[in-house]
Amino acid sequence: MSLRHGVYLPPFGELADPRVLADLAAEAEQAGFDGVFVWDHVVRPHRPGLAVCDAWIALAAMALATRRVTIGPRVTPLSRRRPHDVARQAVALDQLSGARFVLGVGSGADTGGELSKLGEATEPRERARLLDEGLHVITALWSGDEVRHDGPRYRVDDLRFLPRPVRRPRIPIWVAARSVRGAPLRRAARYDGLCPEASPGELTEMLEVIAEYRADLTGYEVAVAVPPERDKEQEAYERAGATWWLRQLPEICTRAEAFALIDRGPY
Repeated sequence: MSLRHGVYLPPFGELADPRVLADLAAEAEQAGFDGVFVWDHVVRPHRPGLAVCDAWIALAAMALATRRVTIGPRVTPLSRRRPHDVARQAVALDQLSGARFVLGVGSGADTGGELSKLGEATEPRERARLLDEGLHVITALWSGDEVRHDGPRYRVDDLRFLPRPVRRPRIPIWVAARSVRGAPLRRAARYDGLCPEASPGELTEMLEVIAEYRADLTGYEVAVAVPPERDKEQEAYERAGATWWLRQLPEICTRAEAFALIDRGPY
């Protein structure tokens, strides 16, 4: 399968408006991109006064503004989200988009106090535990079957969530990882894709580890996000196993700059 191309939008500043993000998604679709993804943050404490848009509301607007492109968060820090809410919202976006939604997840990072200043879990192992249990709950609820879960952090007491996702067998889940450490890659291997923060050489190693835990990597997605000035590295990442090349717009980007970067097209 040839490398697919996407846009990775920072919903901050002039882009902190779901209508603007929907317009950018529509423009990206028109320009020939295959996907549009958004950063998922509540606040950016290291940039005081910066406007931030809710990524999930933006994704709903993007779903309705487009017809073809894949959409999703890259990534939502599941440790600060209630898994039953994510399950419900993901199915709604799956419906709105006509089964074009992908759920990107990670444990998050306390950049500038994004987690600690809101009283969220900050200890890495605890965030990893919340991520793993949250994913278990989400996928169980998507089944449409009656779910009983009595875990250390979350509980579901004989509930059935309907409707089921449009996408079968489930909404794809792409998991973030930053190193070749075993635990994050074992988690990524259990699901449908990887959102790596890695060099091409590191990505090769990561996929070798993931292959140890999966019978087959056919159809397994690898979404690399890099700024436009690194477009020359595309072939190296594709050789390493990337299946998606996302043009990452600068964290602070004007509306005009965003449209200009998208209008360049994917190649």
